[in-house]
Amino acid sequence: MTKNRKALKQQKLSAAKQLTSGLKTVSADMIGELLGKVIASGNKVCIEGDNQKQADFLSQALLELAPDEINNLHMLISTIGLPEQLDIFDMGLASKIDLAYAGPQGFRMARMLREKQIEVGNIHTYNELYARYFMDLRPDVCLLCGVEADSDGNIYMNGSAEDSSAIVEATAFQQGIVVVQVNRIVDKVRRVDIPADWVDFVVESPRHKFHLEPLFTRDPAQITESMVLMGMMTMKGIYAKYLPRTLNHGVGFNTAAIELMLPTYGEELGLKGKALTNWVLNPHPTMIPAIEEGWVESIIPPGSELGMEKYVEANPDIFPIGADGSLRSSRLFAQLAGHYSADIFVGASLQIDALGNSSTVTSERMTGYGGAPNFGCDAGGRRHTSDAWLQAGQEYTGGGLPRGRKLVVQIVETFQQGMKETFVENLDALQLAADATFPLPPIMIYGEDVSHIVTEEGIANLLLCRTLEEREQAIRGVAGYTKVGMKRDKKVVADLRSRGIIQRPEDLGISKLRATRDMLSARNIKDLVRWSDGLYNPPSRFRNW
Repeated sequence: MTKNRKALKQQKLSAAKQLTSGLKTVSADMIGELLGKVIASGNKVCIEGDNQKQADFLSQALLELAPDEINNLHMLISTIGLPEQLDIFDMGLASKIDLAYAGPQGFRMARMLREKQIEVGNIHTYNELYARYFMDLRPDVCLLCGVEADSDGNIYMNGSAEDSSAIVEATAFQQGIVVVQVNRIVDKVRRVDIPADWVDFVVESPRHKFHLEPLFTRDPAQITESMVLMGMMTMKGIYAKYLPRTLNHGVGFNTAAIELMLPTYGEELGLKGKALTNWVLNPHPTMIPAIEEGWVESIIPPGSELGMEKYVEANPDIFPIGADGSLRSSRLFAQLAGHYSADIFVGASLQIDALGNSSTVTSERMTGYGGAPNFGCDAGGRRHTSDAWLQAGQEYTGGGLPRGRKLVVQIVETFQQGMKETFVENLDALQLAADATFPLPPIMIYGEDVSHIVTEEGIANLLLCRTLEEREQAIRGVAGYTKVGMKRDKKVVADLRSRGIIQRPEDLGISKLRATRDMLSARNIKDLVRWSDGLYNPPSRFRNW
């Protein structure tokens, strides 16, 4: 089989290099024809498609292929971020996809699934998908994007390496073909992120800029008092209790509120230097005040963030900066750090049931998982200890062999935009499995991995629950006026509260009157620019002053 793959690769390369006169560089107007030479019907085609950066020029170039000649492609895209990446299914070029996340195209994905326009192999977590690239999903062709290339094919990614190193290695060393779009072809690249002998072809994009989504930028002006209250409860009821030093925050306004309260409420709680020192997250602009106030020792980033380049480069003690002075990111290693090294994960979900199972795949929207299943699970293979990990384990085990436990926190409001209830009796994921859309319900985080749920009603500490009935009533006890919350057993909930399993703001000594935006160290984007001493250059859509 290996010999056949190599022979097929050489056959494709021979045909393609006739177009390029034997060179690696391809002119932009020839890229569609070149892709027609290196892609064959039934191929597995991996395209970036990362959490933030997108090979937009190559995605558009795929639409030039003729579906009567090339079809039945199996697409491998970690993040479906562009409409073109689904247009190829409408055209008849592709039939199947394996992915991790589809946030920007989640509503369209759900519709295409309902209408049987697309077949989903599996929704993965990022590392799971990368691992399969080396096993049974070996890419025949991968389409990447970078900042610079030289004529030999050395690639510089700047801070946006993201998924590239995993994708290209899985392809280049398993007889696949690697094509990279870059912003510029230069005489000498600033830094070699992908060496030339891993790359078959490079093309300079006419736009001289690949699509990069400021996915992790949250405008402090949008943070509500309810979010401030939940942040205060999380900080006092969980952070101050367990003192986790290593952590990951998911994407969202709730965690952004916490980040902005570190120099204010966190200082008041005495957390500085005792907790929250080593982070797995992108260069969130909302982390700037905490960094400036000396809270952070290190940040390992899965990707970059638009506008944060100068600020990141000015902080090489915090961020991984190369000899060239620019950021180096890796989603693969950041995900591993979040899985094995983080004491706590704080994230959110679209739906949570009465036992704490959650999903971001609903009947209307197929967002996918991203890294949440890796970050939001108790890593059974972990063996190193930390105080927070041991303390959580002591609460959870209640006897038997001693072991540690990761803190997995879901922080959600009971009602979302449009008065959609976050808490439901049955996840939509169950119906999707019953309809045979998926062989198993697409669960993002299983309830047994969740340690705490935080809502505007209070905190449910699920580690302390000794039965499924207690767990269910603890969750109902913080589910507010949702249908799930209204079915609580008031007597049981009162008992759980007396035992500290449920904690209301007043139980934590938190006055709701203090939960105002005055708690935020920055209240708008302009404040973040000031905190950065002008180094943060926000994307245009966030310039609201």
